[in-house]
Amino acid sequence: MDFFDHQDRARRNSALLVLYFILAVAVIVVAVYFVVLIFIVGINSKTEGVDVVPVSGYWNTEVFLYSACATIVIILFGTLYKTLMLSSGGSVVAGMFGGLPIPTDSNEPKLRRVLNVVEEMSLASGVPVPPTFLLEEKGINAFAAGFKPEDAVIAVSRGAVEQLSRAELQGVIAHEFSHILNGDMRTNIRMMGVLHGILLIALIGYFIFRGSLHTGGHRHRSRSDRDGGGGFQIALLGIGLSLMAVGYIGVFFGKLIKSAVSRQREFLADASAVQFTRYPEGIAGALKKIGGFISGSKIRDPHAEEASHYFFANALSVSYFNLLSTHPPLVDRIKRLDPRFDGDFERASRELAVEETHAGVSGIAPVAPPPEKFQVSAQEVIDRVGAPTARHIEYARTLRETIPDLLIRSVHDAYGARAVVYALLLDRDPKVRENQFHVLRPIADPLVFRETVTLQRAIEKLDLRFRLPLIDLAIPALANLSDKQYEGFSANVNKLIDADEKVDLFEFALQNLLNRHLAPKFQGPDRRSSRFSDLRPVVKECQVLLSALAHAGSRKETEVVMAFEEAQRKLVVVGKYLQLQSRSSLSLASVKDALERLDEVVPQAKKRLINACATAVIHDGEITLVEAELLRIVCDSLGCPMPPILARE
Repeated sequence: MDFFDHQDRARRNSALLVLYFILAVAVIVVAVYFVVLIFIVGINSKTEGVDVVPVSGYWNTEVFLYSACATIVIILFGTLYKTLMLSSGGSVVAGMFGGLPIPTDSNEPKLRRVLNVVEEMSLASGVPVPPTFLLEEKGINAFAAGFKPEDAVIAVSRGAVEQLSRAELQGVIAHEFSHILNGDMRTNIRMMGVLHGILLIALIGYFIFRGSLHTGGHRHRSRSDRDGGGGFQIALLGIGLSLMAVGYIGVFFGKLIKSAVSRQREFLADASAVQFTRYPEGIAGALKKIGGFISGSKIRDPHAEEASHYFFANALSVSYFNLLSTHPPLVDRIKRLDPRFDGDFERASRELAVEETHAGVSGIAPVAPPPEKFQVSAQEVIDRVGAPTARHIEYARTLRETIPDLLIRSVHDAYGARAVVYALLLDRDPKVRENQFHVLRPIADPLVFRETVTLQRAIEKLDLRFRLPLIDLAIPALANLSDKQYEGFSANVNKLIDADEKVDLFEFALQNLLNRHLAPKFQGPDRRSSRFSDLRPVVKECQVLLSALAHAGSRKETEVVMAFEEAQRKLVVVGKYLQLQSRSSLSLASVKDALERLDEVVPQAKKRLINACATAVIHDGEITLVEAELLRIVCDSLGCPMPPILARE
């Protein structure tokens, strides 16, 4: 199953969740109708003369419509309220548990290790570096939360930070990244909303029940009480208890659905983590430590129940013989990773208490950087989208360790991160660069400007392959800017780009990355979803994108035409023929607009589109670092994270 299949599965799970939700609401509506009907019959029996609400038999259309409308409104209100509360992204979920962001410039050794592992996994997978939160929980656990990769967060418990080795921590983080890549996070948030809406019925029943008890506790009775009001109180008690029962039965079956969906995803995420790291002992070791640790993976926060399906391991106490557990039993998960495991957690924990060595993390040697130009096929590119391997992780680790310390320190600081971005935009031409400094000096923060001048020489000598990774590493620090600082930073970036009156591919890539991955923090997450089931409604946009990539891949007109025609054949838009647009008719703005609209097609259509894009760029069977950067930006803009393109072994 590749990245696009995972995305389709996530969409099907969301659709299935909606279907289950509709069925649950239908059952609850019927149940509430009968509760209300019984309540009315009870009132009628206690009144003399005309019935309060005339009913005959088991059906009354008016009562059904009123009770159904009220029930649906309550459930939808609860669902929408919870979903909107979480709409700002994963940071809200982390905040529910009292999680605090780990400072990007933290020098505390174990926290720095967590940040390093997250950064390496991000660089390896093509996912923007997510903010990392620390939960003050003794249990060993972690989760990923958000709607999309650009608003995702990683949260780790204090127990995981203190108890796990680097290899084990890498396995856990790889597991959570698989949830980000596989599209599981959006389903998780929707499940929280659905369960909250159903739970609201039970809560209303609880308040009615309590209110009736409170009323019945008064010693002084009115005449209406003596004349039959006691029956009304009993009816209120009954309706309160009935609504509680209806609501909690709905929640029970909702949890069954949540458990059924989540368990299989955990097995899949474990397998993906092994694929990422090529080191099953890492994630298996983390699971063994959980089994042998006194606090296990338990999360004591009261929100653990509603968010239990987010976590790496079971955050709750075992209940109903694991019937409602969102995670498979630890032993089952471990045996899939280590068939020799006999279930003895204490012995396994003792054996794991050995000093970690860096050489054992992934089991392979550091990966050399790709040459300026190397052979690769379009199929190899498409196979790697959303599916990093151990080679990518080792390459990312080597890359991160090779970046000069001065720049690494800078990207972890809000001032330095801005200076790095400004310095990356400075032109190699001294005259143009001087003009850029002239533009930047009066509008930039003085400290940031001085830092930019300091970093300029280091950036100028920097290998091209470090440019996009530096931006990725800077994003968490830039996300900590205030709204006013971000507004000024964004304006300054645009002015630096406009200073030479042209926009090159790198400037386009940088601007696109920053807008896509910082805008959700300051302007709210992008809630657009797949609108187009195939590529026919977006043929014009496909034409613009493929034309731009064909021209970028070659300067010779004959090769451009051949690349475009071959890319079009890979696209296979039934009944449509694309025409190559001239170089002069294209602009980076038109390409950006095309990418925004193409982001709204379904995953399998995106797969064909990316295959065609890769074909247009790699028509001659070779790719340069600049072309690789361009492909990465295209994939990122389409919501399809692409790991670094590496030379064949």
